[in-house]
Amino acid sequence: QVQLVESGGGLVQPGGSLRLSCAASGSIFSINVMGWYRQAPGKQRELVADITSGGSTNYADSAKGRFTISRDNAKNTVWLQMNSLRPEDTAVYYCLAEPRRSRSSNYYRYWGQGTQVTVSS
Repeated sequence: QVQLVESGGGLVQPGGSLRLSCAASGSIFSINVMGWYRQAPGKQRELVADITSGGSTNYADSAKGRFTISRDNAKNTVWLQMNSLRPEDTAVYYCLAEPRRSRSSNYYRYWGQGTQVTVSS
């Protein structure tokens, strides 16, 4: 089993910054993709950004130029630095990881419990 523990959410004023972190633990040989999704009230969960083990990144258009995703493969940890936050960034942010238990295992997708980000004056 794999656990994802998120931290770093909270309340911030428009234009402010937050840094989310997510640490994966458990039966992990390696992790393919790690990333962040978000879900606002009444909306579907959407990709914010993800990053492969090789460092290739993918951002939603709304995140480009404001958010930066990074990871430490040795620590099985991913971060999301969010700058210039807007009220429309308000959502529950979920960490995603796709680990495998051994070299011959398949990758499976796991989700964190979510952390609330509220951007408001």
